[in-house]
Amino acid sequence: MSQRIRKIINDPVHGFITIDHPLIFRVISHPYYQRLRRIHQMAFANLVYPGAVHTRLHHSLGAYHLMCQAIAELRSKSVEITTHEELSAKIAILLHDVGHGPFSHALENVLIKESHEALSILIMRVLNEELAGQLQTAIDIFTDNYHKPFLHQLVSGQLDVDRMDYLSRDSFFTGVSEGVIGYDRIIKMLTVHEGELMVEEKAIYSTEKFLVSRRLMYWQVYLHKTVVSAEKMLVRIIERAQELLQKGEKISSSSVLLDFFLQHTSAVVIDEHLDKFCQLDDYDVLAAIKNWTIHPDKILSTLCRGLVERQLLKVKLQAEPLDPAWVEVQRNKICSALEISKEESRYFLFSGEAINTTYDPYEEKINILFKDGTVKDISKVDNALIQQSLASPVKKHYICYYQ
Repeated sequence: MSQRIRKIINDPVHGFITIDHPLIFRVISHPYYQRLRRIHQMAFANLVYPGAVHTRLHHSLGAYHLMCQAIAELRSKSVEITTHEELSAKIAILLHDVGHGPFSHALENVLIKESHEALSILIMRVLNEELAGQLQTAIDIFTDNYHKPFLHQLVSGQLDVDRMDYLSRDSFFTGVSEGVIGYDRIIKMLTVHEGELMVEEKAIYSTEKFLVSRRLMYWQVYLHKTVVSAEKMLVRIIERAQELLQKGEKISSSSVLLDFFLQHTSAVVIDEHLDKFCQLDDYDVLAAIKNWTIHPDKILSTLCRGLVERQLLKVKLQAEPLDPAWVEVQRNKICSALEISKEESRYFLFSGEAINTTYDPYEEKINILFKDGTVKDISKVDNALIQQSLASPVKKHYICYYQ
C-alpha cells in the first residue's frame, strides 16, 4: 500500500493550504505548473507597489484553497458533489491560469497569438494524456461542458474563487485596502439552486462590497497610469524587436526560447511548440530587456533603459478623447528630442482606452436566492448602492508619451 500524500503549504494570505491527493500532487509537481513560479501575477505593478511581486503559483494555490472551502460549504448544504467531481473541480482551478505567458496579460496575444484560456485548455489536454485521462472531468468543468454548471461557475464566473483570491491577494501584496473583501462570508453564503451557483440573500451586502472592491482595485491598481505605461512600454519593446528581425537585423535576446517566439510570432503553431512555451517565463523577457539597453537600435535601447531604470513614458488619463493638436505638438517634440521620424514616433507616443466594467449582466450572472425561493440577478436587486456601483462601464482615454 502506497504512503498517503499530505503536504502543507504556508500561504501568507490564507494560512495553511493542504495538498492531500496524489493526483493533485502530480499536477502541481509538473514542470508546466511549476513554471507559474516564474510568472508575476501583476506584471509591472511592482513599479508602483513594490510588494506586488507574488506569482501566478501563489494565486493558483490560493484559488485552490478557496475551492476546497466552497465545496465543503456546498456539501454541508446537501449539494451532491461526488469525490471525483470534487477532485476535478480542484484540478480545474489549479490549472485555470497555467496558459499565461510572460508577464501575464501584458504580453497576451503579442508573443503568442493565442489567449491564455486557449493555452490553458491545450496544456490541460496534454497533461490529461500524460495522466491517462484522469483530468478529463476537470477539462469538462473548465470548458463548461459538465452537466453540473455550478462547478464551472466556481472556476469561472463573476463571483468565482479565482476573483475572490486575486482581489484578496493583490490587496495584501500591494497594501491597497480597497481590495479587501469578505470572501469567507461569501463562501459561507454560496448555494446551488436548480443546478446554478447562487448567493443567499444574507450575502447581498458582502457581494456588493466584492463588486465595488473589484472596481476600485482596477482604477487604483490594475489600471494605475504608471502600471499602464510600463506594460505598454513592454509591448512596444517586443514589437520593436520583432520589427528589427523582420528587417533582417541581428538581434539576440540571450534566451533561445524568446528568440524562437520573436522570430516565429505569426507562423508558429503552438500545438507543435507547447513545450517551448511552457519553459518561457518572465526571466527570459527581463534578461532580454537588460541586454537590449545597449543595443545599437536607438528606439529599442531607449525603451529598454527606460523600463529598467524606471524612467517611464508619461501618461495622461482623462474621460474625454485627447486634443489632436496637443498630440501633434508632443509628436514633434519627441521627433526632435530623439532624432527619429514621425513614423518611428509611434513607439514613444500612443493612445488607447482603459475600460472598467464592475458587473456585466450579459456574462455569467450573479444570482441572489431569496428566502421565499425567488431568484434575482444582483443588478435587479432594489438597493441604491448596488445600482450605483453597477452603472455603465467607466471608460478613460490614455496617451503615453516620451518627455
